[in-house]
Amino acid sequence: MSTRRRSVVLLGAIASCGAWTPVQESWSCGASVRRRPSFRLSIASSPDEQIAPQQDERRRSLRYEKELRDAYRRCGEITKIFSKTFYFGTTFFSEAKKTAVWAIYVWCRRTDDIVDSPLATMLGAERMAEDLEKWEARLDKIWQGEPTDSLDLALADAKRRYPELNIVPYKDMIKGMLMDTPGHEFYQSRYNTWEDLEVYCYRVAGTVGLMTLPVLGTSNGYTLEEAREPALALGIAFQITNILRDVGEDALRGRIYLPLDDLHKFGVSEQQIFDGIVDQNYVNLLNYEIERAKHYYEKARTGIPMLAPEARLAVASSLRVYKAILDKIVENEYDNFRKRAYVSKIDKFLMLPAAYLDILAESDRPAGESRHEHY
Repeated sequence: MSTRRRSVVLLGAIASCGAWTPVQESWSCGASVRRRPSFRLSIASSPDEQIAPQQDERRRSLRYEKELRDAYRRCGEITKIFSKTFYFGTTFFSEAKKTAVWAIYVWCRRTDDIVDSPLATMLGAERMAEDLEKWEARLDKIWQGEPTDSLDLALADAKRRYPELNIVPYKDMIKGMLMDTPGHEFYQSRYNTWEDLEVYCYRVAGTVGLMTLPVLGTSNGYTLEEAREPALALGIAFQITNILRDVGEDALRGRIYLPLDDLHKFGVSEQQIFDGIVDQNYVNLLNYEIERAKHYYEKARTGIPMLAPEARLAVASSLRVYKAILDKIVENEYDNFRKRAYVSKIDKFLMLPAAYLDILAESDRPAGESRHEHY
């Protein structure tokens, strides 16, 4: 999701339930929340008076449960509309995990929309920064169990069901959005070194792995802390892939995400990027960045056996699909200025058996063994 397509990609307005409006109003498809009230039963003077409050609370509780079901249903619809591939991956999960992941996805999507939508562009950078500040305050309320609308309610309930969900990666993602907000102190249109870009990749994509890990869970013998690094690596690998795929699109916006140190190392100028010139220097640069991405994919792959069994196929298949985009860039003769690298639906489907074999291979590998040395 980002101006150059971060981990959740803005595809257009949600026709069925309305588009995003400024953050204080929320998405128009997110109705206001009727919170579950707490009642103190007093000693009534008659049996009827004693029964009435109980019936009242029962009705309110049923209404709350219906709103919660509707909130999760809307989250699922939004996820399916904006990312059919991601939605398909969640079909391998239990109902509890699936709905929680949908809620997380929708929060990320809405966060991205604050800085990467036609309305955001029209309102300007100062308004973006203000809305992100208000959005962070809403996030705090979600963690306090005080959701603002029904989509927030879904995430608040997911937090209740999965207490190990940590607010830090959510706040870090907001910082990542600010790195794409012109005029803000965090804003960067260039990254001098890989270490600089890695911070950005963590904030806008690596955070997603940390958000979802407590929901996906770990297998026996592994802890969330042990699975943390592979989860981070997967998000960073996805983001490097996004950047490599979208070099031409970003150049049209006046942005270069590739580290300037790497451009200088291979004799590629910023002007060459803006002119869309593919020569041997540029090919060498892309091969270098592709190898970096592959290093992170391999690091992420080692975390597959650490995940709960029901989560492994979804993660393994998404890893294979996204990694295949790198091969498509090569097939396109490294022309990511004029040719879009993507994986077809049929190719995605055909990758499922290979993803299953990946799971078996990783499960048989001794703990700590890696295919590659550090990049």
